[in-house]
Amino acid sequence: MAKNPLQTIINPTLVNDEINSLLQMAELSGKEYLPRWEMLNSYSGVMLGNPAVSVINDAYQKGIRNYDIEKAFTYSKNTVDHTGNGTLGYSNNHISKTLEYAYSDWALSTFAKSLGKDAIAEEYLIKSKNYKNIWNDEVNWFRAKDSTGTWLEWKGKTVHGQGCIESNPYQQGWFVPHDIKGLKELMGGEEAFKNELISFFEKTPEDFLWNNYYNHPNEPVHHVPFMLNEAGVPYLTQKYTRKICSDAYGTDAYGLCGNEDVGQMSAWYVLASIGIHPINPGDNKYQITSPVFGHIKIQLDRNYYTGKTFEIIANNNSKGNIYIQSMKLNGEPLDRYWISHEEITQGGILEMEMGPEPKLN
Repeated sequence: MAKNPLQTIINPTLVNDEINSLLQMAELSGKEYLPRWEMLNSYSGVMLGNPAVSVINDAYQKGIRNYDIEKAFTYSKNTVDHTGNGTLGYSNNHISKTLEYAYSDWALSTFAKSLGKDAIAEEYLIKSKNYKNIWNDEVNWFRAKDSTGTWLEWKGKTVHGQGCIESNPYQQGWFVPHDIKGLKELMGGEEAFKNELISFFEKTPEDFLWNNYYNHPNEPVHHVPFMLNEAGVPYLTQKYTRKICSDAYGTDAYGLCGNEDVGQMSAWYVLASIGIHPINPGDNKYQITSPVFGHIKIQLDRNYYTGKTFEIIANNNSKGNIYIQSMKLNGEPLDRYWISHEEITQGGILEMEMGPEPKLN
């Protein structure tokens, strides 16, 4: 969710090399599908989802394409067909797997659409909506069910397990990055979506250590602060990302509040601290938030991108002035709280005016 999107900006060659390695593993292993949580050049099969498909699609959408594209697509499709929601349209006894696999179906659909494979794109776009199959109106949340369609026992949104891996239904249920509009509809509309998000953060402990709400020590929720932008309350994205950067990270031996997980925890901080972070890798959008630093300068790779540098300037930034009052992109007013990958990599300046009070409209 953060590590590879960060690398696509600062080190696209590394991403390209990583994809070639993934493809080589799929080929030389004879499996012809992509590894998950590769370890010592072996398929561990640990954890869930199909993250390699997301990595490849995200890179392709950003113009990082120095590999066998048809092979990349074939292996990506083989991957989601090998490990996915199958004929049930959901994963037996699982919330986590159902939602993760729905996202990787979206990634494959997007990849297919870009390659002109429209029939495949439509097929997997439909599959990407399968997360809706485990929405339960009785509890007004996602709920696991077995292979017969029977709902599992419900112990409440904040009780761990119940078809969730290293999370509870409340935390895992936000993982619909590819269809926030559909998620809002399930929850009852814009206002219900916003109120649920606000409640989720208001119940989070101040120290951000392991808890049943916004649990920064573990990654399933890492995109959720940026969803507040999509809920129409961008000042809360700014408030909470600054607070997480301040209180969930440090410079001593306990500088990370959770497992680094091959770079994700640090990459989240890097992106959030400079004021941008994706919700849905593959759609080429980065949500804008309050940067920790007053001036950031990113050197762009001219072998991949047309721009030379991209700068983010936060005037009057301080520990007290955490709220964005106004923004300009290359001197022109910017009235949205997201920026595209293309806008970043064309080079330029995103300039913000900061202040102590939220901008409410």
